[in-house]
Amino acid sequence: MLGRRLWLSRLVLTDFRNYAQATLTCEPRSVVLSGANGAGKTNILEAVSMLAPGRGLRGAAFAELARLDAGGAWSVAARFLCDGAEISLGTGQMAAPVGHAPSGRLVRIDGAAASGSGALGDYIQVLWLTPSMDGLFTGAAAERRRFLDRMVASFDSAHRTRLNQFERAMRQRNRLFETGERSERYFAALECQMAETGTAIAAARVETVDRLAGVIQTNRRGPASLFPWAELALEGWVEAALREHAAVDVEDAYARRLAATRERDRAAGRTLEGPHRADLLVRHGPKDMPGHLCSTGEQKALLIGLILAHARAVKAGRGGIAPLLLLDEIAAHLDMARREALFAEIERLGAQAWLTGTDSQVFAPLQNTAQFFTIENGSIAGHEQDSARCAQRMRTG
Repeated sequence: MLGRRLWLSRLVLTDFRNYAQATLTCEPRSVVLSGANGAGKTNILEAVSMLAPGRGLRGAAFAELARLDAGGAWSVAARFLCDGAEISLGTGQMAAPVGHAPSGRLVRIDGAAASGSGALGDYIQVLWLTPSMDGLFTGAAAERRRFLDRMVASFDSAHRTRLNQFERAMRQRNRLFETGERSERYFAALECQMAETGTAIAAARVETVDRLAGVIQTNRRGPASLFPWAELALEGWVEAALREHAAVDVEDAYARRLAATRERDRAAGRTLEGPHRADLLVRHGPKDMPGHLCSTGEQKALLIGLILAHARAVKAGRGGIAPLLLLDEIAAHLDMARREALFAEIERLGAQAWLTGTDSQVFAPLQNTAQFFTIENGSIAGHEQDSARCAQRMRTG
């Protein structure tokens, strides 16, 4: 019994990265992609991630996604089944005429043009974990903010819009410092907008952290858990104020604070306080240790536990439908016990997970619950054993 489910049943790539043309037909089960480094495994995950709001798991410029020597155009199209209903989603970019800048990204939903990628979030949710995220706890606060904001956007589709509005107003305020402008009217208007959007951004982050903390508490296991539970906190003036005061009062206080610190910010050449300076603090719960002080293996396990908690929270918020999980090179640095524990968690979650690795044997525990494909130089082939199982099901079904 599969229960309520979201799964990708057909993926078509055209001139995307190293794929001239490729089609992948899938079942509700998880998908394992194996092949040599550079074969194009991660490119497939990136293609799937482009069918969700935002710029995908690499955050690449759209012009970079086109296959070399293909004229600059690319497309990704997919058919999903969600709770029994079929939806077709597509995205891509047209080739630009010589001497012209590339066009913007195009999005289609059931063949009809959509106004932007934000609309995709109404239909599917996609979460991912890539090797580049392994340094999340030891890297810059900006990386953790981006990580948190992706989680927030999975619950609040307007979050990215507010982030863009805040950034635009802040850049304009900073530009006034550069030009020597001192108009009270100009500054007050921008600071009012920054206070309004900035407080809303911080409030959405606080709500998401609280939501995740609740899910973590509900699913919390003992100190011997292979994926330790995390303690989460937000560091930042606006975020802390929202814990003590109503949002409307925090918004007014933030506007006054921006006005009071103009000369300090003018000397610095930038705005020094606000949600753009916040940080997500993560502690290893069982060891009561900051995440950045944990071993590399502990950090990996902590990060996987956090992704799984996010997936559970999304599932709870979407009526029991789990998101797609894109797990790039997920098994490379996990021992056998942790690999098997991860596979069991995916099965319990009821998610269609897309997993990549250079060695298909590390995914052997999934041989009866996943479908296997080999990736080689922009081509996709099913594993013989997987094809045999499909043929057997057809003969007996």
